[in-house]
Amino acid sequence: MSDGPSADGATDGERPEARLARAVSAAEQALIEFEIAVETFRVEVENFSRLHHQKLGPMYARLDELDAQIAEAQAARTGDPEDLRRAREARAMVLPMPGVDELFHDWIGSDGLSPEAAAMLTDHQSVQPPKRVRPSDEARRLYRDLARKAHPDLAQDEKERARREAFITRVNAAYGRGDEAELGELLREWESGPAPEASPLTESEALYARLEWLSQRKELLTLIARELEDSAIGAMLRMAPDDPDRLLDEIAEQLLSQVAQREAELTGLVQ
Repeated sequence: MSDGPSADGATDGERPEARLARAVSAAEQALIEFEIAVETFRVEVENFSRLHHQKLGPMYARLDELDAQIAEAQAARTGDPEDLRRAREARAMVLPMPGVDELFHDWIGSDGLSPEAAAMLTDHQSVQPPKRVRPSDEARRLYRDLARKAHPDLAQDEKERARREAFITRVNAAYGRGDEAELGELLREWESGPAPEASPLTESEALYARLEWLSQRKELLTLIARELEDSAIGAMLRMAPDDPDRLLDEIAEQLLSQVAQREAELTGLVQ
């Protein structure tokens, strides 16, 4: 009988627990890599969503206002009950915005739109876009290192999992900001922290329970990833994964064209 390795990497006479432990370790690492990928995409979605709102939000607001003015001008012309209803609905799309004066107090002065606001609506290329957070390669490396060491998926009991969840929440926040220094501090903090407590289960019980939990966690992560991908922002990112800023510029050009069309339509109605 040979003592060499078998096709699955095991050696003759190896304990079943050893093979199971290898399977659990492989499943843990695969799950952590999946979690890192999901979290990285979540950060991208969050940052892109913020940039989308900052850069295009005023244009969408302008379109809503023009739609309301067009509907009101049409209703004033015809007096038709259906046109009046459409005008009320269009205005309702604009009115439920509490604090709009405060939000745009630096956009509107005694002479109308400020130069910055006018530039945003007429020449978006002259406006400096808000800074987009992109974690650097070093931040990504630190994040992956922290995730591999401190991720809650590596916990063997609820107390240890709670400790890891509280810690990894701080890690995710620092990664979302692209803060290399804080990620480095967190890595040093983790490496100098307490070791996890031993599991009260037998080795076999702990390994089987671990495999079951890992399987459930993977199913949950798959749902989270699908929700991110199917969201409006996630779909936009998939359209231009290598250059999402270019996609924003293209959408801005389309919106500017729509603003110009609405303004021309309004001018025709009120003359």
